[in-house]
Amino acid sequence: MKASASLSPYPEDLAVIDDFCDALWLSDGLAKNSLASYRSDLILYADWLKHNGYYAGVLEQAGETTLISFIAQIAASHKASSQARMMATLRRFYRHLLSNGRITEDPTLKLAAPAKISRLPKLISEKQVELLLAAPPADTPLGQRDRAMLETLYATGLRVSELVALKLHEISLNDGVVRIFGKGSRERLAPLGEKAIDQIDDYLAEARQHLLGERQSDDLFVTARGSAMTRQAFWQLIKRYAVIAGIDAKKLSPHVLRHAFATHLLNHGADLRAVQLLLGHADISTTQIYTHVAHERLKTLHSQHHPRG
Repeated sequence: MKASASLSPYPEDLAVIDDFCDALWLSDGLAKNSLASYRSDLILYADWLKHNGYYAGVLEQAGETTLISFIAQIAASHKASSQARMMATLRRFYRHLLSNGRITEDPTLKLAAPAKISRLPKLISEKQVELLLAAPPADTPLGQRDRAMLETLYATGLRVSELVALKLHEISLNDGVVRIFGKGSRERLAPLGEKAIDQIDDYLAEARQHLLGERQSDDLFVTARGSAMTRQAFWQLIKRYAVIAGIDAKKLSPHVLRHAFATHLLNHGADLRAVQLLLGHADISTTQIYTHVAHERLKTLHSQHHPRG
């Protein structure tokens, strides 16, 4: 639910939104993408207020009835997950205003959250992952880099933003771990595994310096321009290798590999709490979407090993 560049809320309301985002950054140290989402949602709301006849400054003073009208319009054109995110943004915004004495009553208190639909993530099999990881050529600098990136993504379950932002000093091949600064600047360590270590080692031996030429960079994965790869570029890269691997490109994205990482771990006996830590989820509830995998594995184990299974 991104705010379009054509939206034009009142300047007074934009100032309030900017103050709120600044306060979030100072208090919680939220990542840029999270702050952008809050800002985008509130700009959409402020623009709706303006174009529905509300006066400048009503963003702060809007009551429950106004919010219900806005949420009703959102519900008609957005899926439940987007509605839920908008509700979370509005709640946090008005609670911030309340705690700072800008308002005397929280208008979101009685608003009901939309029914949350638990969508199972798209999944590719272990065999498809193997084909994808083998798709980049092993005898070119770009191919060696791409193999290392794909192996790292599948070995660690990183978000694509975390993968492309990795620095040389954040990875230790001797210890077999990578240090990640995820959402909200939370730090975690993730094991790499032998395959990823070997591919990164091969890439660092010659390919990385070949791509850099005379340039210097502390980015781990670099492009032929000597800079870090963008999320969008990696997205296109993974689609290209999907075609080579014979996988439907529409079903594959960097996030699908993250889901495959979690699901395949659970299939092989990992604990849900361990997967939560590896994925960098702040709350176990975010990891609960994988509970179906654990349940299916337990049912299979029961049927195979219980005397009356």
